Amino acid sequence: MVYDRLETELKIPVPDLNAVREALVRHAATQIHPMDREVNILLDADDGRLRRSGSILRLRTYGEKNIVTFKGPVKYLGRIKQRPEYEISCNDTGRMAELFGQLGFSSVARYEKSREAWLVGEVEVVLDHTPMGDFVEIEGPPETLSTTAALLDLDPARAVRGSYLSLWSEYRRRRNEEDLPEDMVFPE
Repeated sequence: MVYDRLETELKIPVPDLNAVREALVRHAATQIHPMDREVNILLDADDGRLRRSGSILRLRTYGEKNIVTFKGPVKYLGRIKQRPEYEISCNDTGRMAELFGQLGFSSVARYEKSREAWLVGEVEVVLDHTPMGDFVEIEGPPETLSTTAALLDLDPARAVRGSYLSLWSEYRRRRNEEDLPEDMVFPE
């Protein structure tokens, strides 16, 4: 499966995923993936060309799924994040890491979360539990994002800019006395 599109999303920090889950059920949303651990490895060349260009190459394991993703540079429309995204399923992210290694790409970061996915009409809503707190990502056509957020009792004005890794970096900076790991991973 190859999937290419323009990713368009809001990422909203929330104090309680259960309240959002209840709103999803109340509005007859369809759960498309139960809560499951997601492990993400970001790759880059030694010269950091992907990071410098604002792009990412990611290997993701989510439950039984293995996905390779390339995302192009980010553009913001207010709080809405947009970027080109290309995904392909693979059988083994370890073998893909070896293949990319042969092409000069190696692991530069790792992040984990527990993720649950729902559909509200044509909009995907994901509930993410991370080592720094909970977030809801609302992804779909730009004109539907704020309405979907309001339907779930979320304020789109609270959407944050940045990737999970940039948010984690800021989180670590604010809590430097806690000796948090560089990668956003759950304690073992």
